Amino acid sequence: MSATSVSNGSRYRSAIRPGQEDSDRIPPDCAGLNFFDIDHQFQSLLPLYLTQAELDHFGPHFERMGEVAGGRLNDLAMVADKNGPVLHPRDRFGRDADWIEYHPAYREMEKICWGDFQMAAMGHRPGALGWPEVTSPPVKYAFQYMFSQSEFGLLCPLSVSETSAYHFEWNDDPKLKEMFWEGLTSLDFEKRLTGTQFMTEKAAGSDVGEATLTAVPDGDCWRLYGEKWFCSHADADVALLLARPEGGASGTRGLGLFAMPRRLEDGSRNSYRIVRLKDKLGTKSMASGEIIFDGALAYAVGDVQNGIKQMLNQVNLSRLSHGVRAAGMMRRCLNEALVAARFRRQFGEPVVRKPLMRSQLLDILIPTEQALTAFFYAASAMRRANNGEEAGAKALRIATPLLKMMACRDNVPVATASMETRGGLGYIEEWVNARLIRDAQIGLLWEGTTNINALDVISRAVGKEHAEEALREDIAQWLDAAKECPGQLKGRLLQTLDRAIEFARIVAGDPRNEQYCRQAATGLYNAQTSALMAAEGAVLGASGGDARRLLIARLALDRRLNMADPLSLNGNSFEADASILLLEDAPISLESAQALLAR
Repeated sequence: MSATSVSNGSRYRSAIRPGQEDSDRIPPDCAGLNFFDIDHQFQSLLPLYLTQAELDHFGPHFERMGEVAGGRLNDLAMVADKNGPVLHPRDRFGRDADWIEYHPAYREMEKICWGDFQMAAMGHRPGALGWPEVTSPPVKYAFQYMFSQSEFGLLCPLSVSETSAYHFEWNDDPKLKEMFWEGLTSLDFEKRLTGTQFMTEKAAGSDVGEATLTAVPDGDCWRLYGEKWFCSHADADVALLLARPEGGASGTRGLGLFAMPRRLEDGSRNSYRIVRLKDKLGTKSMASGEIIFDGALAYAVGDVQNGIKQMLNQVNLSRLSHGVRAAGMMRRCLNEALVAARFRRQFGEPVVRKPLMRSQLLDILIPTEQALTAFFYAASAMRRANNGEEAGAKALRIATPLLKMMACRDNVPVATASMETRGGLGYIEEWVNARLIRDAQIGLLWEGTTNINALDVISRAVGKEHAEEALREDIAQWLDAAKECPGQLKGRLLQTLDRAIEFARIVAGDPRNEQYCRQAATGLYNAQTSALMAAEGAVLGASGGDARRLLIARLALDRRLNMADPLSLNGNSFEADASILLLEDAPISLESAQALLAR
């Protein structure tokens, strides 16, 4: 080989490889951003749902959570997803000392959740994050909303821990409160207990009445025999579960509620075994398993004839948390899609300026904003219910399953559309999109499928409890207070809401109409959120803030409550013009929103 050829080869090897400089053209993601700072709509709604004292006190904590969620928590979540829990069934002597090994990333996320932000305690005890009272539901769920934008799996143990604690408040049993409530609500991370709920059996999923786990009396306690088939947070310190007292009636009427500790008072293991961990599609950071009970000691919680009713109270709390988590995940999806669409260029300009991409981004933006409004409304209804307001309790009764059903349902196509916006890299597990898609699916299953929640909304909340009346009254008051909402839009919103309520009542009034329950519940949710978003936008705009929710309300009406001919050019210039404003980062003035709505 000649000297010349060697020299040329060296120069080539030291140069940048062809295409390497193109790495700078790959769109960034949201990792490293402050998820509170970039969430302008979340920030704008806080003054509408929080007191001024809450805003002043928790504002810095929201800022801190946003920084953690976009930074350290995001990094830990990516690691924990790839390094899931491992079950060790026996010790080296062959003893059934089953224990679950978690990656250090998961343990650090627990510290952030339970320790740094005291999220399990804040809804039960004064003093969390220095707040002198028990934290209100809007504040509590605001933290879950931000946390879920990076880590969804751990919020299952968090939710079942903090909702399990309510059973020991509702049932006046000093012994059980001391044994379990004190630890479940501890402000001290080192003294905390974790909780869970076990319901599913092989033959008893949605039909809980088919459960066969048996409870046998043993003095002041009970012994459990049988299996539970899908036990999330399988190694919690205490599990709330449904079992049938020996000789009890069949169906749900024969089920009692029991609290089962992981370890007995002397520190020894209770008599049950985690026999396998589930190999799940998503939520891989958190352990779900199958459990066999061989005389496990448990304590009756309340009247053993009333177990299903007590458990459903916890289920409703979990449903609200699920809806909040779905709202948070959709926000992450929207932010990821916007970052990618604003960065990627096609034919010399950002793809966010392309009409077809703007239409796709609206597919993500509209349900994301609906879920944000629905979660804040449900949380504020819970605040009112906790303060003894009957109308608040009625509104919460219908708002909860509506949020759970629709936010979790919308989360799936939103996550998919966000991946598509990023392109092929969204399919790669190094990026967050793939995990968002996997984790979104579980919202359709945990705490009731879409069908189960639709039946709850229509058959029970509307058909038996008439909770839609409180919802209608609330929304009318919101719109009455929104003086700057254009009259034509306000009239259309109220008319649509009345139609949705009337349709729900018709469906609820005849068992032969069951096939329409999903359709009726979907209509209620879309009518409810459209009206509330319009009111929020008008109030914010009137105070000099961002009025964009007025435009989003109109888009939700047009897209989700009107049947368009799929084979026509409908000439919807409003959507085209609104999308240009909505997909920019700048606030939209009330005057601009009103002018566009008037066209």
